[in-house]
Amino acid sequence: MITLAGIALRLLEDALRWMVLLFRSSVAVRAENLFLRRQLALFMEREVRPRRVDAATRASLAVLAKLFEWRGALMVVQPATLIRWHRAGWSLFWRLRSRPGRPPIPKELRILIRRMASENPLWGEERIANELLLKLGIRVSPRTVSKYLPKRPPVQPRGDQRWSTFLRNHATAILACDFFVAVTATFRVLYVFVVIEHGTRRLAHMNVTSHPSANWTLQQLREVVGDTDNHKYLIHDRDAIFAKRLDDSIRALGLEVLRSPISSPEANAICERLIGTIRRECLDWMIPMSEAHLRSILRVWSAHYNGGRPHSALGPGVPDPPAKSAQVSKSESRHRLAAGALVLAKAVLSGLHHEYSIATTPAVA
Repeated sequence: MITLAGIALRLLEDALRWMVLLFRSSVAVRAENLFLRRQLALFMEREVRPRRVDAATRASLAVLAKLFEWRGALMVVQPATLIRWHRAGWSLFWRLRSRPGRPPIPKELRILIRRMASENPLWGEERIANELLLKLGIRVSPRTVSKYLPKRPPVQPRGDQRWSTFLRNHATAILACDFFVAVTATFRVLYVFVVIEHGTRRLAHMNVTSHPSANWTLQQLREVVGDTDNHKYLIHDRDAIFAKRLDDSIRALGLEVLRSPISSPEANAICERLIGTIRRECLDWMIPMSEAHLRSILRVWSAHYNGGRPHSALGPGVPDPPAKSAQVSKSESRHRLAAGALVLAKAVLSGLHHEYSIATTPAVA
């Protein structure tokens, strides 16, 4: 079986023979052509069957046929066969020239994406793309990032669109709160209370208790609301801990209480999503030893959530963005870092997550 290297070698030999013919006189070339034709006629009269035409011969005949009127000189195959060889050659040529799709991203960026994925196994393609855009100034599509990550099942659609429309239209004025349970290493059940701002996705408050009560919950909400008038609504479920007197006290602070329907967690979807994020990105990977330990873990994760974790709902963005002087400057190329830039990684919760930033490498004297 002839390989591509063998075909290339045969074509090179034909090219060298053609160059030799260029230095011969036209009379000699015509005489040799007639001489070869007479010998070929003898084989045709004896009906000698030629060998199977190989790929190199097909390519040579197809190229030489462009230089003269070949139909009268063709003996070994039909004219339609030679035309088919010519078309197949052009098809192969354009298939090799055509490279469908976008050009690949730089190798150093692929290495950086794999590094982020390995250092942060809980992150998906959107999270990595947002981290690259906000922290490093590199714009990469999440679909491009996903080519270097394991495939994951598609996310299911969420909730009632009409309620979602209300939440979107009043996002800047809405607070949402809820409880969830955490279990320590000694199987002690603790209750975590969270409050989130819809508009900024900022985790406004988080605290832990082993004995939740209406008075304790009211005190937590007072610490969030304070004297500000930015918030107009408070969403919570119909848990018994949200007593009527608690709602009355909240209304006295100037907030309208919206109680979600029974067995409808999608009505408080943003707060429920926050609780799921806390579990998936923090508590599912750490075992608190005590109430103080749990409070310490949540304090660190809360600072990371508000100041270092990109949120797709914000464009992407961060609830508490860094100061103007600390914001990343966009590089000239969307796929490359600026000249002299160095990527720094800050470990969060002992390496469970990382926050990335850019520093300028010092000039060499």
